[in-house]
Amino acid sequence: MGVRRIGRVELPHDPPAFLKARLAVRRHPWPGGRGISVGLSGGADSLALTAALAAERPGGSEPLAVVVDHGLQKGSAAAARDAAREARRLGLECRVVAVRVAGPGGEEAAARRARYAALADAAEGRAIAVAHTENDQAEGFLLGGLRGQPAGMAAASELAGAPGGLHRPFLGLRRADTAAACRELDLRVWSDPANADRRFRRVAIREEILPALECLTGADPIGPLAAAAARARLEQDAVAERADGIDAGSCEELAAAPPAVRREAIARLIRGAGAAPTAASIEQVEALVTRWRGQGPVAVGGRGGARLEVHRARGRLALFRQKGAPDA
Repeated sequence: MGVRRIGRVELPHDPPAFLKARLAVRRHPWPGGRGISVGLSGGADSLALTAALAAERPGGSEPLAVVVDHGLQKGSAAAARDAAREARRLGLECRVVAVRVAGPGGEEAAARRARYAALADAAEGRAIAVAHTENDQAEGFLLGGLRGQPAGMAAASELAGAPGGLHRPFLGLRRADTAAACRELDLRVWSDPANADRRFRRVAIREEILPALECLTGADPIGPLAAAAARARLEQDAVAERADGIDAGSCEELAAAPPAVRREAIARLIRGAGAAPTAASIEQVEALVTRWRGQGPVAVGGRGGARLEVHRARGRLALFRQKGAPDA
């Protein structure tokens, strides 16, 4: 594709895996006029994406690399510095942002919230690129299924605090592709110890469940699972569009909506109050609308130790931080 050097990284030939990464970046529908910020962990996926963005420079501007140091592991600061060094070898400006990981939902969820908040802040209006692959799509679909909410990731989606949106140009690539691209460019890849810790559900799915599925079916399950995730995302987007017109507090409007739209509106109501909706909590709140018998409030969790409850009162749903609500 004409580029023989990226920053200080030499390209002695046209490396096939890296060309594949560059094509994925080139074909992605980036928003115009905003510039691009890329989340860089130092792992193969994000390094390959950073290199591809450095080579392609969508929109003609230099991408900004952002490394988020979660501080969860010994040596995380050194790993962040190493990742930043690779970004600068590729000729990019790089910022390292340290965050504090805290909050409900476990360490993984808290780290994810902190990471995306930091990326949005550092992007300063740029589009944010992250390196989720087809493998991540398949794993996420199975994880969502365990929560009763199977869904896929979109190639482009909204992100709070990021007017340029969140972009995933690598959903059509495998981890094997990104690892090969990094080898071709002789990039220094960081291996996150957490990716080998089977206490985390995602790692257990990757290391145990997916190989078991391949053994059971005699075929690679990643492609079909990722395709199912993509279809689920399309359906989810259609439901979300319908839910935009629903007053999530109105029992009358919720009762008249199709079930999938009603559940999406209820999930938004719970999420908007700072809690994480689950299949069980959505179903219980839905019962306040469709099977109302004067039952009590539904606990939906919360943040910062606050216990949130959904009450039905005078034909509307409302969230309270303490027990007690007006009579229905």
